[in-house]
Amino acid sequence: MPTKHEQILTFISELPVGSKISVRLIAKELQVSEGTAYRAIKEAENRGLVSTIERVGTIRIEKKKKENIEKLTYAEIVKIVDGQVLGGREGLHKTLNRFVIGAMKLDAMMRYVDAGNLLIVGNRYNGHQLALEAGAAVLITGGFDTSDEVIALADELQLPIISTSYDTFTVAAMINRAIYDQLIKKDIVLVDDILIQLHETFYLSISDPIEKWREFNVKTGHSRYPVIDDRMRVQGMVTAKDVVGVDKDTLVGKVMTPHPITVGEGTSVASVAHIMVWEGIELLPVIDAEKRFIGIVSRQDVLKALQMAQRQPHVGETIEDIVTSRFSEIKGEEIYSCEVTPQMTNQLGTISHGVMTTLVTEAGRRVLRKYKRGNLVLENLTLYFLKPVQIDSVIKIKPKILEIGRKHGKIDVEMYDGDDLVSKALLMAQIID
Repeated sequence: MPTKHEQILTFISELPVGSKISVRLIAKELQVSEGTAYRAIKEAENRGLVSTIERVGTIRIEKKKKENIEKLTYAEIVKIVDGQVLGGREGLHKTLNRFVIGAMKLDAMMRYVDAGNLLIVGNRYNGHQLALEAGAAVLITGGFDTSDEVIALADELQLPIISTSYDTFTVAAMINRAIYDQLIKKDIVLVDDILIQLHETFYLSISDPIEKWREFNVKTGHSRYPVIDDRMRVQGMVTAKDVVGVDKDTLVGKVMTPHPITVGEGTSVASVAHIMVWEGIELLPVIDAEKRFIGIVSRQDVLKALQMAQRQPHVGETIEDIVTSRFSEIKGEEIYSCEVTPQMTNQLGTISHGVMTTLVTEAGRRVLRKYKRGNLVLENLTLYFLKPVQIDSVIKIKPKILEIGRKHGKIDVEMYDGDDLVSKALLMAQIID
């Protein structure tokens, strides 16, 4: 039987998009305490089922699919610009296709405004009304308000009209940054993207006999299976070494390895790769927010995902992308160079420690790949000598392999600014092939 927490989440997920939710309403409707209702609503917000907006409340929103993650809802816009909703609250769950800056005459401006847009404009009441009539929401900059007629129209059409104290340029930059951050998130491969779903997974119950493990082994050729209880909670893992010499009628729960490592569906594949290397694990059970078993992820799946991610172009550029894009190899030598740009520096105009770490890691990765194929998982990095490097300097990075084995590598990395040694580091990595 589902817990009260699970019942509330199911209730919220079945509400129509745009419905208003409150702790008191949930507590009264489902006969639970307000504390239980509050915790469940927070969990629903973490899952993207609801959104809480100051002076508006909590509303049911449509959970966005990953491929559509770069589209923002009007509720998210309110949070980004620290806005106040003047009207059209019922439409806060809707997503916007694009935003338009209304810095032109009304006739010219309206040629660019379509349904599903967000018009960013000042205190031009006529513009507010025309945008709403065209099916667009309105974001008023400069802290201005609008007329009662426009607010009534926004409520009628369920199109939000929002006011913010920021100016138009700042608002546009804030929304662009939010969209850009979403694009970066879109590039990151998560367990949810590669997991083998429950209906495709073979798993055992703690009350199953060992004979069932042997049946699965013959059928699938695999030797590792998650073990669950009657509430779909993962209790252990059972492998070939656990069942050797054990009577076929012995219960799985008696021989399994208890308390296995599990991962959530929102865990990044890079983190899973590190866990698998560090712990020597071939298969990991995947659980949801309620700790229920929902599938598995294997070492092969992780490797394929890492290889695919490395071949894909990145839409959103991270700091690491900026650094490595300026990374070049000096022809004929295992030496790399990189120019220190303004984005790589701290407030004092010298290269930041984070960028220095990225340079060391990238140099080690590149030199190791010349000798060993496969994906690298960083195990240890020690920067034991560091001097300031000025902006616009061109530094040379000299990685030297100290030790390389079938599954690991150890690299010494030196950095020079001209003839001056500015950094020394030791990097150790595991190799997954």
